[in-house]
Amino acid sequence: MKLLVYDTTLRDGAQQEGLSLSVDDKLKITMLLDRLGVDLIEGGWPGSNPKDVLFFKRVKTLPLKHARISAFGSTRRAGQTAEDDLNVAALLQADTPVVTLFGKAWRLHVDRVLKTTAWENLRMISSTVSALFGVGREVIFDAEHFFDGYKDDPSYAIETLFTAADAGASSLVLCDTNGGTMPWEIESIIASVRKQIELPLGIHAHNDAGLAVANSLAAVQAGVSQIQGTVNGYGERCGNADLCSILPTLALKLGYDLAASPRLSDLTRLSEQVSELVNCRPNPQHPYVGESAFAHKGGMHVDALLKCEESYQHVDPARVGNRRRVVISELSGKANMAAKVREFGLSLGESPKEEQTKQLLARIKDLEHQGFQFEGAEASVELLIRRSDSAYTPPFELTDFHVLVRGHPEHGMLSEAAVKVAVRDEVFHTAADGNGPVNALDAAVRKALVPSFPCLKRVRLVDYKVRILDGDAGTAAKTRVLITSSDGHKTWSTVGCGTNVIEASWLALADAFEYAAIGVPSAAPETVASHVEVS
Repeated sequence: MKLLVYDTTLRDGAQQEGLSLSVDDKLKITMLLDRLGVDLIEGGWPGSNPKDVLFFKRVKTLPLKHARISAFGSTRRAGQTAEDDLNVAALLQADTPVVTLFGKAWRLHVDRVLKTTAWENLRMISSTVSALFGVGREVIFDAEHFFDGYKDDPSYAIETLFTAADAGASSLVLCDTNGGTMPWEIESIIASVRKQIELPLGIHAHNDAGLAVANSLAAVQAGVSQIQGTVNGYGERCGNADLCSILPTLALKLGYDLAASPRLSDLTRLSEQVSELVNCRPNPQHPYVGESAFAHKGGMHVDALLKCEESYQHVDPARVGNRRRVVISELSGKANMAAKVREFGLSLGESPKEEQTKQLLARIKDLEHQGFQFEGAEASVELLIRRSDSAYTPPFELTDFHVLVRGHPEHGMLSEAAVKVAVRDEVFHTAADGNGPVNALDAAVRKALVPSFPCLKRVRLVDYKVRILDGDAGTAAKTRVLITSSDGHKTWSTVGCGTNVIEASWLALADAFEYAAIGVPSAAPETVASHVEVS
């Protein structure tokens, strides 16, 4: 069976708390969804705000290759005609080929929210669908709160579907708007509806009970042909059904034919790009597309994985554009370290490989005991491996530094750093100001290194995290610093630890500069929203 994928990231997803999209953001996401192979893209509610009105004007200029655009809105107000309703007028002015219209399927909402009669609600559905269908629009009817409505009054909930179908709706979407229906209820109710309704059915599930993906899959198994959701599960309250989990499950595990199936290898990249555009940090544990989705830490797991990849991976990560990662920590075994050495394409030098692996692992565990954490600092791990080779020569060495912080009556706190850095046989002595001690140290070291390593001009710090490890020690507590750096094409993370936050910051900074200076090619590509083009 051919399934239609309907994305509502730009409307329902944008209702997530703290999430805001500009018109340009929405256009960029539209292009990404079209390239993936999404069939229908819900652009917004033109009757609710000027931004969505502008989106529908500008989206017509995009060279979409597959997706169709839908405008979203409600049935007319009680006591009005569809011709006089401003919301219906806005839907028509959006001039989209498809209109998604929602109406109430739960008597509780009819009686206590709309405060109208059951009969008038049916007339509202009928007249609005008819008005849109009559001018050539394809109408998808979203039966809001359908499952709660069916459990309360099944005959009335079904009657709303019959009414929309008779008025010209092309498909009927059953909505679990409050997100509290169980998967077995979804299957049972849809089976009952299919016995009475001939039109194609769809599912729109919310995640309030953590079941939106499960409910969507249950609905597909029960026979719906349209599945609605959002990228990364964005949405109001607990979110919507997550298309980044649903699509690969349908295609790779259940064998359904999706237009997006040939492009699933772009899924991880799309998830990251949309995260950047909506300014929400990606969830590393996100199924299929998260950074940790195929990360392996336990020594026994890694040992088994190296012998048989299927032993601890439910799918090949490359099929969704992700990659396998072996994590190094105090829980790692020899297999983890050996896998990491191979991953980086490095040699362990002249020492026997097994002995060298043991020594590296012991070093990692000792440093983590001191407070370092290497799970999120793979550049520091790679440098540790490189340094274990007696033939490796560090590109530079910080021989001395001091940082001065002083108060100024007009300018507040000022920071100055002076450093001595040895590059081969030459020592550079530089100083710089900064808006804090770490920033001053960063600037002073750059002054010393850039003449020998021009590539450092492009390196910028994109994230800086400090964690107190033993808070009960008060101001004498040990701190861990994690730095993420980028040169515009790749990103890498490094770690430092110590009782002095400036020293810990320098250790992380030094690793970041050394990683860039030696020209390591294995850093992961950077995900930057500006790389998404509307063309």
